[in-house]
Amino acid sequence: MSRVGKAEIAIPKGVTVELEGAAVRIKGPKGQLSQLVPDGITVRQQDGKLLVQRRGDERRERELHGLIRSLLANAVHGVTEGFVRELEITGIGYKAAVSGRNLTLNLGFSHPIEFPLPDGIEVAVEKQTQLTVRGADKALVGEVASSLRRLRKPDPYKGKGVRFKGETIKLKVGKSGATAGGAG
Repeated sequence: MSRVGKAEIAIPKGVTVELEGAAVRIKGPKGQLSQLVPDGITVRQQDGKLLVQRRGDERRERELHGLIRSLLANAVHGVTEGFVRELEITGIGYKAAVSGRNLTLNLGFSHPIEFPLPDGIEVAVEKQTQLTVRGADKALVGEVASSLRRLRKPDPYKGKGVRFKGETIKLKVGKSGATAGGAG
């Protein structure tokens, strides 16, 4: 048995779980998520806990056992507490602002970048250079944060760009200046 797969998932108060065929729907104060369960894996609700079990011992079922349990645990955590990714913008004149469901970024290009926010994602801007991406779906929060970082990756020479909070960028040494005497 998978050590991850056989661990129970506690269902906190205020969270409802509906098992409908191959889909598991989880509702909580932060939103609603659903997860499809592949053939060979079963999910049971018992005594306020979710149990993930596999039908047999085939390789595919063993692979999916821990994965489905982790995805369901992330969904329960997401609808209760949510997930957060923080980004920092470094560079002169680089800034961000939220207007409605759009995030406007000035990242040193000749034009501002309009980034539409998907449903279920909230972005807060503190001090114009600090972004906080929040949502119930862990994968979607990570995907949006990575998409924002991809708009202007940190420069390896000066470090300007969008980076995750706490991410360290190893700066390269630039070219050295001309030497006395020079090449002839």
